[in-house]
Amino acid sequence: MKSYVISCADGAPDWKSIPQLSVSEVLWLPDAGICMTQAICHDDENIFVHQLAVEKNVRAELSGADCPVCEDSCMEFFFSPCPDDGRYFNLEINPNGSFFLGFGHGRGDLKRLHPEVSVFDIRTLRTPDGWETFYRIPLSFIREFYPDYAFTSGLKIRANCYKCGDLTETPHYLSWNTVSCETPDFHRPEDFGEMIFE
Repeated sequence: MKSYVISCADGAPDWKSIPQLSVSEVLWLPDAGICMTQAICHDDENIFVHQLAVEKNVRAELSGADCPVCEDSCMEFFFSPCPDDGRYFNLEINPNGSFFLGFGHGRGDLKRLHPEVSVFDIRTLRTPDGWETFYRIPLSFIREFYPDYAFTSGLKIRANCYKCGDLTETPHYLSWNTVSCETPDFHRPEDFGEMIFE
């Protein structure tokens, strides 16, 4: 199981100084030459996320809320704030800033959530060799599900990071921690890695 330290930010994140994790486990299909990195930091009120994809043929067909963004070029962050509880959030974003957000123990009881997009302050940008996204996950949002939650030093969560594109020119599946099943499925909390708050 891989681990990652979520840095503590003082003010706006300086992404050049935040360590990146590599979403480089190639799953289920041949290597399409696509890669992704993710950097994460926090302050007392937010988790901040930066995801960067190197991807030649970006697909961005879907827009609006509740779209199956995994059909487009897509980057995803699944995290379980309280591993003993077993539930996790899955946040999936395409290059248009459309996102899918769910919460539950897995596919069987996953509930689609419908918060205001502005809550996450999602920004996406095209780069010369792909695309990137920046967003935040407010503590106030997590407290809707875990009222006493706090981003304290030493806090451990379970998480995984993914890159996919079901209908892209070169379909692909990548993960940070490898996924131990024979068919495509990112909803595998048993395969999450560990993240530790600084």
